[in-house]
Amino acid sequence: MGNSLCLPFSSNNSKALPIDTIFKLPSPTPAWPPGGGFGSGIIDLGGLQVYQTSTFKKVWATYEGGPDDLGATFFEPHLIPDGFSVLGFYSQPNNQPLFGYVLVGKDVEEKNVSPTLKKPIDYTLVWSSSSLKKFKKTGHGYIWLPTPPDGYKAVGHVVTTSPDKPSLEKIRCVRSDLTDQPETSNWIWGPGTESDSNDFNVYSFQPSNRGTKEPGVPLGTFAAQNNASSTSSTLSLACLKNNKFDLSSMPNLDQIKELFQAYSPLIYLHPKETYLPSSVTWYFNNGALLYKKGEESNPVPIEPNGSNLPQGGSNDGAYWLDLPIDDNAKERVRKGDLQSSEACIHVKPVYGGTYTDIAIWIFYPFNGPSTAKLELLDIPLGKIGEHVGDWEHLTLRISNFNGMLHKMYFSQHSGGKWVDASLLEFYKGNKPVAYSSLNGHALYAKPGLVLQGSGGIGIRNDTDKSDKVMDAGERYSVVAAEYLGSEIVEPPWLDYAREWGPKVTYELGVEVQEVEGLLTAGLKSTFESLVKILPNEVYGEEGPTGPKMKKNWYGDEVSS
Repeated sequence: MGNSLCLPFSSNNSKALPIDTIFKLPSPTPAWPPGGGFGSGIIDLGGLQVYQTSTFKKVWATYEGGPDDLGATFFEPHLIPDGFSVLGFYSQPNNQPLFGYVLVGKDVEEKNVSPTLKKPIDYTLVWSSSSLKKFKKTGHGYIWLPTPPDGYKAVGHVVTTSPDKPSLEKIRCVRSDLTDQPETSNWIWGPGTESDSNDFNVYSFQPSNRGTKEPGVPLGTFAAQNNASSTSSTLSLACLKNNKFDLSSMPNLDQIKELFQAYSPLIYLHPKETYLPSSVTWYFNNGALLYKKGEESNPVPIEPNGSNLPQGGSNDGAYWLDLPIDDNAKERVRKGDLQSSEACIHVKPVYGGTYTDIAIWIFYPFNGPSTAKLELLDIPLGKIGEHVGDWEHLTLRISNFNGMLHKMYFSQHSGGKWVDASLLEFYKGNKPVAYSSLNGHALYAKPGLVLQGSGGIGIRNDTDKSDKVMDAGERYSVVAAEYLGSEIVEPPWLDYAREWGPKVTYELGVEVQEVEGLLTAGLKSTFESLVKILPNEVYGEEGPTGPKMKKNWYGDEVSS
């Protein structure tokens, strides 16, 4: 089992409802190698210690509304360590297994300084279930907002089954200098739809500023909004802030290696995939060329580690990479080499150093053409979608409190999606599974068809299991972990700021005419409407750059 923290626990409610079973990973986590504060259970934010708990007791539930119209359940943190206080309750939709956490806090500030935690001075009733006359629910539910003392902020709600105000001992407010600006993230529940801005809604929330140097810390609690849209300016709660932020809870190199062996994903390529991944070194060794603007007739072979690539600067169009000139070599390199493929991992702090992101970058020498779906008809789009050099990535988000995998990010064209660990497919223990789409290599959590479009019209993203598999844990390299300083030597190709393929702008009119020539009159207008909504990357208008040039290198992932 992973590292554990031996603390005395107590219950603050003798009339507790049965404790619900939280989702657990398929296999026990290993004992992480020793060193530093990683996996120790408690993180000090600067006079405020926080502990991550996933032990809850159910308070109230509704079985309608919210995602998939299955309702949501509200929980109170239960069996928290002695000396720690509840900062807020937990809620999640009923359309997935119980999976989540909240932080509880302990004041460890020096005696001559204002305490980091104080009791509220009152409560305001935000909402009650009395308006849900016909909804299926477990009795009545009441959501309360703590009124903080001057100089303090509320960071979570209290939920009760009684119209009486909760005890002031139930929760604590946090000193303002240890809080940060929030924004809503995922919709948890509402009696209407998420777009019903005049209705009551419940959201998870997170710091509005997120990145490797941002101190904001989410608590895992929820925000209840009455007659308000889902904007950060309307939130009455705050996130936490890590004022200490010394990265002492981040994993060391040995711990990183153990984490990656535990959680390294398995990636299924489509059975019909022609354009396979390769290592960067294989690509350079097999004839990839560096071009310079104005000297296009004299491209230069690239050193195996990219040491002769221009370093730094910006994507100014002065240089670019391309496939070999020889037709046979070009076709061979275009198809990649799965046996050489290597996961290039970047390890970075997020959420004020309370979590670790392991971004797993995968290189494909070539991105194949797109296929359109026009209702029941599939239409190959010729060269549209093709480009040289394709970087895709997955990101593991891991708790620094205990080393548990919290969720995984799947890059999908210009955006992507986070998927909770409870909703992932696993292979051989705790290794999550990903599916790479045919030709375009977007990554998904489940096999099948995902359509970029609507109404049965759009670009196909097909995924399925096959014998073409990349096990990221078999061949990987830690290419960057800035917080470890000189322990990691970054490869020279990582600082190449220009494009990994020539900028290609297709003669769209010609390509469209060729496709339209194959269509009946009734489908031509449908196809023309599709052309108008295709994203820029499908046309090749945005040249691909390397991992370090992406916004998520220092910032958070972009959700689509």
